[in-house]
Amino acid sequence: MVKVSRFRTGVDADRARSGGSGRTGRAGAAADRLPASTYFVTSAVFHYLGPAFAVLLFASIDVLGVAWLRCASAAVVFAVWRRPWRVWAASSWRGRRLLIALGGVLGLMNSSFYLALDRLPLGTVGAIEFLGPVLLAALGLRSVRNVCALVMAVGGVWLLTDVHLSAEPLGLAFAFGNCALFVLYVVLGHRLAADGGASGIDRLGAAMLVAMAVVAPVGIGDAAVAFTSPVLLASAFGVGVCSSVIPYVCDQLAMSRLPRATFALMLSLLPATAVVVGFVVLAQIPAWLEVAGVALVIAGVAVHQERAAVPQPREAQSSRETESSRETESSQEPQSSQDASSPQDA
Repeated sequence: MVKVSRFRTGVDADRARSGGSGRTGRAGAAADRLPASTYFVTSAVFHYLGPAFAVLLFASIDVLGVAWLRCASAAVVFAVWRRPWRVWAASSWRGRRLLIALGGVLGLMNSSFYLALDRLPLGTVGAIEFLGPVLLAALGLRSVRNVCALVMAVGGVWLLTDVHLSAEPLGLAFAFGNCALFVLYVVLGHRLAADGGASGIDRLGAAMLVAMAVVAPVGIGDAAVAFTSPVLLASAFGVGVCSSVIPYVCDQLAMSRLPRATFALMLSLLPATAVVVGFVVLAQIPAWLEVAGVALVIAGVAVHQERAAVPQPREAQSSRETESSRETESSQEPQSSQDASSPQDA
């Protein structure tokens, strides 16, 4: 509780220094008109629709070049839309560390995700991606329910890896690396959304600028071919919008309004979405073992249970109330004494 309150205090201070509360408030009011589930479903669709289109670009642009173009095009959109450098300038050092950390995670996650997609079906990569959240939940809350969830998720991933282990060990390594980075994205993304969806979007734009810089050393050279082809450049820009703008913005709006347990439950949609998008866009027809593996991962994500909020002890709560009342009384004493002395002075 102390860490959360300190973080929220730092975020509020950064927001006050930025002076952009009016625009953020209007954007937040507009975002509240739609239910949170709408943003999550939109994110679920575009989370894999954009990467599916990116796979089609692999024939013309190397994988890391597409990854950099994805980050760069999203950074351009956020720069024009949100002007995130103002958030960076107004942030404290703690806030900047969060932006740098999330930007690094986004850059590495997108790169490893694409390197895995270059070797494995989209549905397989999507299912492996969600082993991390289930594992964390089982370790954080040891219950029979979470043990069952972990067994199902591990069993599903084992079926998927057994299908591809002999043919694509490197692809599996990138897929599991993306899984670990996705866990960090969820954790840092919730911290980013702690002050509300619109403010989180501003900070997300700053983090995307960092992600573009992180991937640039390994991707900008491979992306050079797109600068000579308007069609390739426009296609890469569309991939960036579909992959890193629409889903990440929707994630921020959903994370700021959905409880973590509900958000984790709805994550079970994403492996199924990956299979459907891979089938429709890329004509990737899964084998029955892959279907069974994805189904087990979906069941594990749906069954796993988040830690419930720990109620505060009654004694601690009453002591804090007493302490707060004392502080209020002490703050009123100088004013009362001043009022009492006013007639005498007159």
